[in-house]
Amino acid sequence: MSAFNYQPYHGLPPLAGLASFEDAAQPGLGVEESVDRIKRYHFSLKRLMQILQARLTAEPLYELKMAFSLHSHYCAEHCTAMRERVAEMRTPPLGLEKIPDPHLETLYNEIQNAPDTQALIIGLYEYAFPSLLRGLRRHMEQTNPLSDHPSLRICRFAALEMEETVQYGKAAVACLVTEEYRQQHQPWTDWLQSLLEAAGDLDGSQQRTILVGQPVYSQNPPVYSHVPKRDERFPDPYNMGVHAEEFLYDPRFQSRDKTLMMYYKRLREIDVPEMMATILTETSGKPWGYYKDMTRQLWDEARHAMMGEVGFVKLGIDWPQHVMVNFTWSLGLNTQLQPWERHAVLYFIEQGLMTKTGKRFEWEVGADSGDSLSKLFQDYDWADEVLHARIGRDWYVSAFGDQKEAIDFGSSCWSKVLSNWSAWKEEGKTQHRNWWPGLYASFCERQGIQADPLALEFATTYEATRADLEKLAASS
Repeated sequence: MSAFNYQPYHGLPPLAGLASFEDAAQPGLGVEESVDRIKRYHFSLKRLMQILQARLTAEPLYELKMAFSLHSHYCAEHCTAMRERVAEMRTPPLGLEKIPDPHLETLYNEIQNAPDTQALIIGLYEYAFPSLLRGLRRHMEQTNPLSDHPSLRICRFAALEMEETVQYGKAAVACLVTEEYRQQHQPWTDWLQSLLEAAGDLDGSQQRTILVGQPVYSQNPPVYSHVPKRDERFPDPYNMGVHAEEFLYDPRFQSRDKTLMMYYKRLREIDVPEMMATILTETSGKPWGYYKDMTRQLWDEARHAMMGEVGFVKLGIDWPQHVMVNFTWSLGLNTQLQPWERHAVLYFIEQGLMTKTGKRFEWEVGADSGDSLSKLFQDYDWADEVLHARIGRDWYVSAFGDQKEAIDFGSSCWSKVLSNWSAWKEEGKTQHRNWWPGLYASFCERQGIQADPLALEFATTYEATRADLEKLAASS
């Protein structure tokens, strides 16, 4: 029988459909080489997750905040798969915290400390993510499809989402980076390319070249910024003139109108990723599962914000014109509390959402409103919050004696955050304008429905009451 003339019984696909006999008989990467490459992917995914989170809060562009949330989630998920694969491959101790190549470390430090949005997205989406994708594809091409199938599988899944990430980044760069900007920053991008070449590309498989150039931004990293930044579509970020929860829980108002307020509440969740990113960036020494789970929650909160955005778009409402989305919650927590205290507030709020006036109630409002999209979004929002409560129990409550103690601490931390409602008005940062009547009137006009006079008159602010309806002792 000549080589590869063998046929499976009745012509069935060979080798469970993974490959032909010819391909499976080719030599490929050995265990050591496969592990070495996977460790590089792991390091890169972890650093990219950290960079995206470190830059999220101070990134003004809403769309990029959302993209950074998603892409950091992708990185965390695939980093987890890489960790698990290394643990399977005869390599104790795992050495996953070691830096696999100093040139890669410098590459990521340069990108993390890029001076502006344009340089950041060039570094991320034209150098870091594409080099990772190249490595994953080479691994799939060069490893044996049978003997190293578990590695091939996780590389294939990672490559799918890295390709999506690269394509998004390519489009974002085309929108935001001019040719003049590229020319001005050519020395820096040449330096990034030289770092990759000196490392043998991200996977270390290519011929290494002599490093040309020197660090530009990584030598003097900027001070980490806790203050959220927003683009021009958020002209009144200190505005606390519309108390969404007071409207939502008031039985005098119709579900139809409450749905509009819920879309605002969802869009306002932009500030949760802005806050959670600071927790992740400033918290070190936790087990990997902490970072993976918290990153998943960060992405969920970004999804919720986009649900609100989609709701307004579906209704034909120009939300930047009608809705003043504030950042006061993330600003207060980020600048007045420690990371552990921010987590405490987050968990306290999540527990409040598990009550009858929480996520079930919001879903019931959506179901009763006649807006099928609101019902759908609240259904998933509710499911997400159940998951988030579990994440809180795993990584926050476990540090306390019991859940009540953990909840009480969260409430006390939130009470420490000064809203500065009056001071912001006195300083001219906002007039706390009641934008609700304009939004509501526009909604009714577009829907061809009669406005509820009582809803049109709604004018309750956050001056004296928190979002969980607890009265504030005083407004500073």
